[in-house]
Amino acid sequence: MAITYTVFFTIFGLVFGSFYNVVGLRVPKKESIAFPPSHCTKCDRQLTALDLVPVFSYLFLRGRCRSCGEKIHWVYPLMEFITGVLFAISFWKIGFEPELIIAILFVSLLVIITVSDIAYMLIPDKVLLPIGALLLVLRLFIPLDPWWDSLLGASLGFSILLLIAMASKGGMGGGDIKLFFVIGLVLGVSGTLMTLFFASLIGSIAGIIMLRIKNQGRKTPVPFGPSIALGAVIVYFWSDALLNWYMNFWG
Repeated sequence: MAITYTVFFTIFGLVFGSFYNVVGLRVPKKESIAFPPSHCTKCDRQLTALDLVPVFSYLFLRGRCRSCGEKIHWVYPLMEFITGVLFAISFWKIGFEPELIIAILFVSLLVIITVSDIAYMLIPDKVLLPIGALLLVLRLFIPLDPWWDSLLGASLGFSILLLIAMASKGGMGGGDIKLFFVIGLVLGVSGTLMTLFFASLIGSIAGIIMLRIKNQGRKTPVPFGPSIALGAVIVYFWSDALLNWYMNFWG
């Protein structure tokens, strides 16, 4: 049954991943997520159900619009696939426990802000704040151990990123600061610090690669949200395994 449920959550995630693409791309532009319906950005043809099957439509159409042949950006199927995988991992690691609600909501937030940050280098408050408020309420009923760890983690995450932003004179965006507040709620103090470490490491590597590919200067802005999201996912699901490995490695 566990495999059956995992497959169900994967499909569930693929479908929601398609929706999260819409949210991440439209909300920062203050557009409706419902109207107009999904359409080709070049020929404006409204997409049919066959065009909107997550991941598989992209593969079947070979990454191009059925009508005009315009290339479909690879971010669309990638984020659909990632959401499906994250939903599956959430169930596989947690099962039907109350924490699963937080896990699904948390990874959903991370997917949406990744899409928007890649597209616009912006983490929209209209997504971050409502989901953050909901996670705050949920943590009161599904607390960490000890219960105050989430509140301390949120305060610590917000404060550290705020200090970094002040020290770098705008090098850190306000969305990143508020995102770490939410991460602190979910992960607590140690998880927040681990996320900051992994996000910085991933962000540094990704930044070097992107700047070399684009052949641009060191001051070229690079979105930090995706690195934060990946670091948070690693910590949320595998922090215990990583700590055990680290202790055994040095033990």
